[in-house]
Amino acid sequence: MDPLARLDAMSAGLARNWWLIALRGAFAILFGAIALIAPGATLLTLVIFFSAYMLVDGITEIVAAVRAAERHERWGYLLAAGAINIVVGVLAFLMPGTALVAFIYLIAAWALVTGALMIAAAFRLHLDHGRWWLGIGGALSVLFAVALVASPALSLLVLTSWMGGYAIAFGAFMLVLAFRLRSRHVGTERAMRQA
Repeated sequence: MDPLARLDAMSAGLARNWWLIALRGAFAILFGAIALIAPGATLLTLVIFFSAYMLVDGITEIVAAVRAAERHERWGYLLAAGAINIVVGVLAFLMPGTALVAFIYLIAAWALVTGALMIAAAFRLHLDHGRWWLGIGGALSVLFAVALVASPALSLLVLTSWMGGYAIAFGAFMLVLAFRLRSRHVGTERAMRQA
């Protein structure tokens, strides 16, 4: 397959599964709102919420990867990100109160890896399918990782606010991307029906 055909296939696959990206964005915003509304909640509770979010997010990405593989489209990035999210969710659940500093580094590693995967995926997406939104979402993840690692002790104190703000911003970018992909998908379906 030539690079342009691969780009078309990945863009079409994302457009068809726009609702999975919207679901991911909605869960991120919900998680962020809970983190901001209940700042007095213990970090243990935050770990459990984060773990649940990561599991749902990972399953969502794996479903998208399976759908892409069924259509013989590129699915590696989705599967890798989904698997990483599930592993991080399980690890966060298993060690909630014993290693809060490790949790900071775990979140930073997750944000860095998934951010890098999203930036890489953005270069494989057509500009009119929302390349910049996906890239900005990935850059936000990378910046979030850097902020966590820069001061882990302070991160423990303000983790709730950082996580909430990040999750809401990330979710908003994913919703914008999802609805942009939806409009491309609807336009493509209309064009195919009229042909």
